[in-house]
Amino acid sequence: MDGTKIVACVSGTEVPRRLKPALQAMLLVVCTACSHTPHITVGSKNFSEQILLGEILAQQIERRAGVPVERKLNLGGTLLAHQALVKGSIDLYPEYTGTALTAVLKQPPSRDPKTVLETVREGYRRQWDLEWLPPFGFNNAFAMIVRGETARADKLSTISDAAARPWKLGVGYEFKTREDGLDGLLKIYGLKLDGDPVTMDLGLLYAAMEKRKVDMVAGNSTDAQILSLDLKALEDDRHYFPPYECAVVVRAETLARYPQLRAALEELSGKMSDDEMRRLNYEVDGKHRAPAEVAGEYLRATVGAVNRY
Repeated sequence: MDGTKIVACVSGTEVPRRLKPALQAMLLVVCTACSHTPHITVGSKNFSEQILLGEILAQQIERRAGVPVERKLNLGGTLLAHQALVKGSIDLYPEYTGTALTAVLKQPPSRDPKTVLETVREGYRRQWDLEWLPPFGFNNAFAMIVRGETARADKLSTISDAAARPWKLGVGYEFKTREDGLDGLLKIYGLKLDGDPVTMDLGLLYAAMEKRKVDMVAGNSTDAQILSLDLKALEDDRHYFPPYECAVVVRAETLARYPQLRAALEELSGKMSDDEMRRLNYEVDGKHRAPAEVAGEYLRATVGAVNRY
């Protein structure tokens, strides 16, 4: 540092020494504050639905809570997002109750939505001082999916309906081995298979369906391809799959620091059905629209466009 200037803050802003001491002090305070502007950091996992939900949360906070938002979307998988939240790298992100129960808390699956939500709430609060807010309203569970033409021709609406005939099944690698996966499904429903299940990366399931290499796949209930490819997600009428309700997980200290945050986030609770989430995913994955654009459109239609602050 030379004899005419002082460095005011880590950003490199400099204040000339020739200024009056009072003005120097004022500029030092302002510059230092610029480096520590209060903000909330929103994270998400690394797939389209999560990035879209992260953008919805970010815009909702900006509009309804009046707090600047830093976006750290597309972080990675469940454990990476969870660790970022625990360490304080992010303040909140959207998570699924069944995933939190089995992948994070390492507990066996349960098929009662209320029990699962209460269990993850208690476990997250006790271990990490994290809060689960009321769910958005949709459940991104496993879904057994067939072609729309087949469902219409055979009058299929439930997985039980599908047990009357054999299926050439396509599944992801994990579905074949996990506790809430293939073996239990076959046992509970008596589902018949036409040969061994075809295992593949999740991203290839719908391509295999299009090419008629399989005629049923184990996908997710909010997948955009259900709309874009004229597919039918069969109802899990025996409630085999655990609930995967989506909700915001947020640091308790962040809620305390910004008293208006909870109300802003809970304004989104209970407003999004499976069909609506599937439609929004289709806007991004099917129509290739920007998540920020789709998020803004959704918020204007759902909670209005007026800022509170």
